[in-house]
Amino acid sequence: MTNPLKSIRIGTMIQATEGKAAENIAAIADRGFESFEPFFWQTTNGQDLAELGKRCRDAVGDRDIEISTLGMFGNPLEDEEMDRQTLQGWKDCIDNAHHFGATCIAGFTGRIRNKPLTESLPRYREVWSELARRAADKGVKIAFENCAMDGNWQTGDWNIAHNPDAWELMFNETPDDNIGLEWEPCHQMVYLIDPMPQIRKWADKFFHVHGKDATIRWEVIREHGVFGKEKFVFMRTPGFGDSNWTDIISELRLAGYAGAIDIEGWHDPVYRGDLEMTGQVMALNHLKAARGGHEFIAESAAYAGGDPSLA
Repeated sequence: MTNPLKSIRIGTMIQATEGKAAENIAAIADRGFESFEPFFWQTTNGQDLAELGKRCRDAVGDRDIEISTLGMFGNPLEDEEMDRQTLQGWKDCIDNAHHFGATCIAGFTGRIRNKPLTESLPRYREVWSELARRAADKGVKIAFENCAMDGNWQTGDWNIAHNPDAWELMFNETPDDNIGLEWEPCHQMVYLIDPMPQIRKWADKFFHVHGKDATIRWEVIREHGVFGKEKFVFMRTPGFGDSNWTDIISELRLAGYAGAIDIEGWHDPVYRGDLEMTGQVMALNHLKAARGGHEFIAESAAYAGGDPSLA
Protein backbone atom coordinates (compact mmCIF):
# COMPACT_ATOMS: atom_id res chain seq x y z
CA MET A 1 0.00 0.00 0.00
CA THR A 2 1.23 3.51 -0.82
CA ASN A 3 2.17 5.49 2.27
CA PRO A 4 -0.15 8.55 2.26
CA LEU A 5 2.07 10.32 4.79
CA LYS A 6 4.62 10.67 2.00
CA SER A 7 2.26 12.53 -0.28
CA ILE A 8 4.14 15.35 1.47
CA ARG A 9 7.80 14.39 1.66
CA ILE A 10 10.29 16.00 4.01
CA GLY A 11 13.76 16.65 2.64
CA THR A 12 16.48 19.26 2.34
CA MET A 13 18.33 21.46 -0.14
CA ILE A 14 21.69 20.34 -1.56
CA GLN A 15 24.34 22.78 -2.77
CA ALA A 16 25.17 21.92 -6.40
CA THR A 17 27.07 24.94 -7.75
CA GLU A 18 30.54 23.59 -6.95
CA GLY A 19 29.96 20.21 -8.58
CA LYS A 20 29.60 18.09 -5.44
CA ALA A 21 25.84 17.60 -5.36
CA ALA A 22 26.04 13.82 -5.70
CA GLU A 23 28.68 13.59 -2.99
CA ASN A 24 26.60 15.84 -0.72
CA ILE A 25 23.56 13.63 -1.26
CA ALA A 26 25.53 10.45 -0.56
CA ALA A 27 26.89 11.94 2.68
CA ILE A 28 23.44 12.47 4.27
CA ALA A 29 21.16 10.07 2.35
CA ASP A 30 20.84 7.75 5.36
CA ARG A 31 19.79 10.52 7.79
CA GLY A 32 16.10 10.03 6.99
CA PHE A 33 15.56 12.69 4.33
CA GLU A 34 12.85 11.73 1.82
CA SER A 35 13.68 14.28 -0.89
CA PHE A 36 16.48 16.53 -2.06
CA GLU A 37 16.52 19.83 -3.93
CA PRO A 38 19.92 20.32 -5.61
CA PHE A 39 20.35 24.05 -6.22
CA PHE A 40 22.67 26.35 -8.14
CA TRP A 41 23.59 29.89 -7.12
CA GLN A 42 23.58 32.14 -10.23
CA THR A 43 25.48 29.65 -12.41
CA THR A 44 25.81 25.95 -13.08
CA ASN A 45 29.52 26.53 -13.66
CA GLY A 46 29.28 24.76 -17.01
CA GLN A 47 28.48 21.39 -15.45
CA ASP A 48 27.09 18.59 -17.61
CA LEU A 49 23.65 18.43 -16.00
CA ALA A 50 22.71 15.16 -17.65
CA GLU A 51 25.78 13.52 -16.11
CA LEU A 52 25.20 15.30 -12.78
CA GLY A 53 21.61 14.10 -12.69
CA LYS A 54 22.74 10.51 -13.22
CA ARG A 55 25.30 10.80 -10.44
CA CYS A 56 22.70 12.27 -8.08
CA ARG A 57 20.29 9.43 -8.79
CA ASP A 58 23.09 6.91 -8.34
CA ALA A 59 23.85 8.53 -4.96
CA VAL A 60 20.21 8.02 -3.95
CA GLY A 61 20.37 4.42 -5.10
CA ASP A 62 17.44 2.23 -4.09
CA ARG A 63 16.45 4.44 -1.15
CA ASP A 64 12.91 5.85 -1.13
CA ILE A 65 14.12 9.37 -1.88
CA GLU A 66 12.92 11.71 -4.63
CA ILE A 67 14.52 14.65 -6.41
CA SER A 68 11.39 16.47 -7.56
CA THR A 69 12.77 20.03 -7.75
CA LEU A 70 15.98 21.75 -8.86
CA GLY A 71 16.91 25.26 -7.75
CA MET A 72 18.39 27.96 -10.00
CA PHE A 73 18.82 31.20 -8.04
CA GLY A 74 19.96 34.43 -9.66
CA ASN A 75 18.65 37.37 -11.71
CA PRO A 76 17.78 36.26 -15.27
CA LEU A 77 16.10 39.58 -16.17
CA GLU A 78 19.24 41.72 -16.32
CA ASP A 79 22.12 41.60 -18.80
CA GLU A 80 25.39 41.39 -16.89
CA GLU A 81 27.55 38.32 -17.49
CA MET A 82 26.37 36.49 -14.37
CA ASP A 83 22.74 37.32 -15.20
CA ARG A 84 23.19 35.74 -18.63
CA GLN A 85 24.65 32.67 -16.96
CA THR A 86 21.60 32.50 -14.69
CA LEU A 87 19.24 32.65 -17.66
CA GLN A 88 21.21 29.92 -19.43
CA GLY A 89 21.16 27.92 -16.20
CA TRP A 90 17.36 28.05 -16.18
CA LYS A 91 17.27 26.73 -19.74
CA ASP A 92 19.73 23.97 -18.94
CA CYS A 93 17.87 22.95 -15.78
CA ILE A 94 14.58 22.80 -17.68
CA ASP A 95 16.11 20.74 -20.47
CA ASN A 96 17.85 18.31 -18.09
CA ALA A 97 15.37 18.05 -15.23
CA HIS A 98 14.39 14.53 -16.29
CA HIS A 99 17.93 13.26 -15.69
CA PHE A 100 17.38 14.03 -12.00
CA GLY A 101 13.80 12.74 -12.00
CA ALA A 102 12.68 16.33 -11.35
CA THR A 103 9.49 17.94 -12.63
CA CYS A 104 9.96 21.44 -11.17
CA ILE A 105 12.61 24.17 -11.35
CA ALA A 106 12.57 26.83 -8.63
CA GLY A 107 14.29 30.17 -8.14
CA PHE A 108 13.90 33.94 -8.29
CA THR A 109 12.05 35.83 -11.01
CA GLY A 110 14.86 38.33 -11.35
CA ARG A 111 14.29 42.07 -11.30
CA ILE A 112 15.29 45.28 -13.09
CA ARG A 113 17.75 46.51 -10.50
CA ASN A 114 16.97 49.42 -8.22
CA LYS A 115 13.64 50.18 -9.93
CA PRO A 116 10.08 49.95 -8.58
CA LEU A 117 8.71 46.44 -8.80
CA THR A 118 6.19 47.23 -11.54
CA GLU A 119 8.95 48.36 -13.90
CA SER A 120 10.18 44.76 -14.05
CA LEU A 121 6.90 43.39 -15.39
CA PRO A 122 7.52 43.88 -19.16
CA ARG A 123 10.89 42.12 -18.98
CA TYR A 124 9.41 39.51 -16.64
CA ARG A 125 6.69 38.73 -19.18
CA GLU A 126 9.21 38.53 -22.04
CA VAL A 127 11.59 36.13 -20.29
CA TRP A 128 9.19 33.96 -18.38
CA SER A 129 6.61 33.49 -21.13
CA GLU A 130 9.35 31.95 -23.24
CA LEU A 131 10.70 29.84 -20.39
CA ALA A 132 7.19 28.68 -19.49
CA ARG A 133 6.71 27.39 -23.02
CA ARG A 134 10.07 25.67 -22.95
CA ALA A 135 9.21 24.07 -19.60
CA ALA A 136 5.73 23.00 -20.72
CA ASP A 137 7.27 21.17 -23.67
CA LYS A 138 9.37 19.20 -21.17
CA GLY A 139 6.56 18.59 -18.67
CA VAL A 140 8.27 20.88 -16.15
CA LYS A 141 6.79 23.44 -13.74
CA ILE A 142 8.42 26.74 -12.74
CA ALA A 143 8.21 27.86 -9.09
CA PHE A 144 9.28 31.29 -7.82
CA GLU A 145 10.59 31.51 -4.26
CA ASN A 146 8.84 34.18 -2.18
CA CYS A 147 12.08 35.73 -0.91
CA ALA A 148 12.58 39.50 -1.13
CA MET A 149 16.41 39.29 -0.86
CA ASP A 150 16.25 42.56 1.10
CA GLY A 151 14.23 44.23 -1.66
CA ASN A 152 10.84 45.90 -1.40
CA TRP A 153 8.20 47.37 -3.69
CA GLN A 154 10.32 50.40 -4.57
CA THR A 155 13.75 48.88 -5.08
CA GLY A 156 15.70 45.63 -5.11
CA ASP A 157 17.91 43.33 -7.11
CA TRP A 158 16.86 39.71 -7.29
CA ASN A 159 13.16 38.98 -7.12
CA ILE A 160 9.68 40.44 -7.45
CA ALA A 161 7.79 37.35 -6.21
CA HIS A 162 7.95 38.27 -2.51
CA ASN A 163 4.52 39.83 -1.94
CA PRO A 164 0.99 38.59 -2.69
CA ASP A 165 0.19 41.85 -4.50
CA ALA A 166 3.13 41.08 -6.79
CA TRP A 167 1.82 37.53 -7.33
CA GLU A 168 -1.41 38.99 -8.67
CA LEU A 169 0.54 41.13 -11.15
CA MET A 170 2.88 38.31 -12.16
CA PHE A 171 0.21 35.72 -12.80
CA ASN A 172 -1.73 38.25 -14.88
CA GLU A 173 1.39 38.72 -17.01
CA THR A 174 2.09 34.98 -17.23
CA PRO A 175 -1.18 33.07 -16.81
CA ASP A 176 0.57 29.82 -17.75
CA ASP A 177 -0.59 26.81 -15.72
CA ASN A 178 3.01 25.70 -15.14
CA ILE A 179 4.14 28.93 -13.44
CA GLY A 180 3.67 29.06 -9.68
CA LEU A 181 5.45 29.51 -6.35
CA GLU A 182 8.09 27.94 -4.16
CA TRP A 183 6.49 29.06 -0.92
CA GLU A 184 7.64 29.21 2.67
CA PRO A 185 6.24 30.96 5.77
CA CYS A 186 9.56 32.54 6.76
CA HIS A 187 9.76 35.12 3.99
CA GLN A 188 6.27 36.37 4.75
CA MET A 189 6.88 36.55 8.50
CA VAL A 190 10.04 38.60 7.92
CA TYR A 191 7.75 41.30 6.51
CA LEU A 192 5.13 40.75 9.25
CA ILE A 193 2.67 39.10 6.84
CA ASP A 194 0.55 36.28 8.29
CA PRO A 195 1.45 33.25 6.13
CA MET A 196 -1.50 31.03 7.05
CA PRO A 197 -4.25 32.70 4.96
CA GLN A 198 -1.93 32.50 1.96
CA ILE A 199 -2.17 28.72 1.97
CA ARG A 200 -5.94 28.83 1.67
CA LYS A 201 -5.84 31.41 -1.11
CA TRP A 202 -2.76 30.46 -3.12
CA ALA A 203 -2.11 26.75 -2.55
CA ASP A 204 -3.08 25.84 -6.11
CA LYS A 205 0.01 27.83 -7.15
CA PHE A 206 2.32 26.14 -4.62
CA PHE A 207 4.51 23.81 -6.68
CA HIS A 208 7.20 23.40 -4.02
CA VAL A 209 7.59 24.35 -0.35
CA HIS A 210 10.70 25.30 1.58
CA GLY A 211 11.07 24.33 5.20
CA LYS A 212 12.20 27.55 6.82
CA ASP A 213 10.78 29.47 9.76
CA ALA A 214 11.23 32.77 11.56
CA THR A 215 11.30 34.10 15.11
CA ILE A 216 9.75 37.56 15.49
CA ARG A 217 10.76 39.61 18.52
CA TRP A 218 7.59 41.60 19.08
CA GLU A 219 9.03 43.35 22.14
CA VAL A 220 11.75 44.82 19.90
CA ILE A 221 9.15 46.00 17.40
CA ARG A 222 7.07 47.64 20.13
CA GLU A 223 10.10 49.47 21.53
CA HIS A 224 12.32 50.09 18.51
CA GLY A 225 10.15 49.50 15.41
CA VAL A 226 11.40 47.65 12.33
CA PHE A 227 13.91 50.25 11.09
CA GLY A 228 15.99 50.65 14.25
CA LYS A 229 19.35 49.19 15.20
CA GLU A 230 17.86 46.21 17.06
CA LYS A 231 17.19 43.07 14.98
CA PHE A 232 13.49 42.24 15.17
CA VAL A 233 13.33 38.97 13.23
CA PHE A 234 15.55 35.93 12.71
CA MET A 235 15.25 33.27 10.02
CA ARG A 236 15.10 29.87 11.70
CA THR A 237 15.25 26.17 10.97
CA PRO A 238 11.78 24.56 11.41
CA GLY A 239 11.23 23.53 14.99
CA PHE A 240 13.07 26.54 16.38
CA GLY A 241 10.83 29.36 15.11
CA ASP A 242 7.32 30.68 15.71
CA SER A 243 5.37 28.67 13.12
CA ASN A 244 3.01 25.85 14.00
CA TRP A 245 4.03 23.36 11.33
CA THR A 246 1.21 20.99 12.27
CA ASP A 247 -1.21 23.74 11.23
CA ILE A 248 0.79 24.57 8.09
CA ILE A 249 0.93 20.98 6.89
CA SER A 250 -2.73 20.41 7.78
CA GLU A 251 -3.69 23.43 5.67
CA LEU A 252 -1.47 22.23 2.84
CA ARG A 253 -3.17 18.82 2.91
CA LEU A 254 -6.64 20.39 3.06
CA ALA A 255 -5.71 22.47 0.02
CA GLY A 256 -4.56 19.40 -1.88
CA TYR A 257 -0.83 20.05 -1.84
CA ALA A 258 1.20 16.95 -2.69
CA GLY A 259 4.93 17.44 -2.98
CA ALA A 260 8.05 18.06 -0.95
CA ILE A 261 8.92 20.36 1.92
CA ASP A 262 12.67 20.75 1.53
CA ILE A 263 14.50 22.33 4.46
CA GLU A 264 16.45 25.47 3.61
CA GLY A 265 19.26 25.56 6.13
CA TRP A 266 22.24 27.87 6.66
CA HIS A 267 20.15 30.75 8.09
CA ASP A 268 19.55 29.86 11.73
CA PRO A 269 21.60 32.10 14.06
CA VAL A 270 22.03 29.25 16.57
CA TYR A 271 22.05 25.98 14.62
CA ARG A 272 24.77 26.84 12.15
CA GLY A 273 28.41 25.94 11.58
CA ASP A 274 29.16 22.74 13.49
CA LEU A 275 25.48 22.56 14.55
CA GLU A 276 24.06 22.91 11.01
CA MET A 277 23.25 19.26 10.34
CA THR A 278 22.13 18.73 13.94
CA GLY A 279 19.57 21.48 13.37
CA GLN A 280 18.53 20.11 9.99
CA VAL A 281 17.95 16.59 11.33
CA MET A 282 15.97 18.08 14.22
CA ALA A 283 13.90 19.98 11.64
CA LEU A 284 13.45 16.81 9.60
CA ASN A 285 12.02 14.95 12.59
CA HIS A 286 9.96 17.97 13.67
CA LEU A 287 8.33 18.25 10.23
CA LYS A 288 7.71 14.51 10.04
CA ALA A 289 5.95 14.66 13.40
CA ALA A 290 3.93 17.68 12.23
CA ARG A 291 2.66 15.82 9.17
CA GLY A 292 1.39 12.92 11.30
CA GLY A 293 4.45 11.07 12.54
CA HIS A 294 7.00 8.72 11.05
CA GLU A 295 4.82 5.63 10.68
CA PHE A 296 1.75 5.11 8.50
CA ILE A 297 -0.81 2.83 10.15
CA ALA A 298 -3.53 1.64 7.81
CA GLU A 299 -6.88 1.81 9.60
CA SER A 300 -8.08 -1.49 8.16
CA ALA A 301 -4.97 -3.19 9.56
CA ALA A 302 -5.38 -1.65 13.02
CA TYR A 303 -8.57 -3.50 13.95
CA ALA A 304 -9.10 -7.23 14.23
CA GLY A 305 -12.44 -6.97 12.53
CA GLY A 306 -11.26 -4.85 9.62
CA ASP A 307 -12.23 -1.29 8.81
CA PRO A 308 -14.64 -0.12 11.58
CA SER A 309 -16.08 2.58 9.33
CA LEU A 310 -17.71 -0.17 7.26
CA ALA A 311 -19.53 -1.71 10.24
